[in-house]
Amino acid sequence: MLGTTGIETQEILKGIVENVKPKLIIVIDSLASKSIERISSSVQISDTGIIPGAGVGNKRKELSKETLGVPVIAIGIPTVVDAATITNDCLDLFIEKLQNEAKSNEYLNQLREEDNYQEIKETLLPKNFNLIVTPKEIDELILNMTEVISMGINKSL
Repeated sequence: MLGTTGIETQEILKGIVENVKPKLIIVIDSLASKSIERISSSVQISDTGIIPGAGVGNKRKELSKETLGVPVIAIGIPTVVDAATITNDCLDLFIEKLQNEAKSNEYLNQLREEDNYQEIKETLLPKNFNLIVTPKEIDELILNMTEVISMGINKSL
């Protein structure tokens, strides 16, 4: 919203709440995932609100019952991952391939069991390689998820 209107989403919603007085707000946002496999394949639903941009380090004002005065249902769809996630997932796949070929290797087993995300992220940050990536077919994936979520909301209400 901010990029299109120059106004924080929270401020727009406060105006709507003040004038329309809804009993509930449903917000839908994209999420940054810690797994490539979760992109457009899961939905997160919460009654605690959401902080837009938090997953990519671009925190905006919180959208919650505390900030808007009415209950907020947040629906999130993973649509992006960062470079460290891709690297970590690829490293896991590479280690698995090596393990399958080598049949056994204690070091590779240990490396695969560790979560290397933080170390990878710390390596990428100083070089400005901390990219946020989305699949090339993201438009189609979002259209599919739009149908799934809209049908779910319509059936539940």
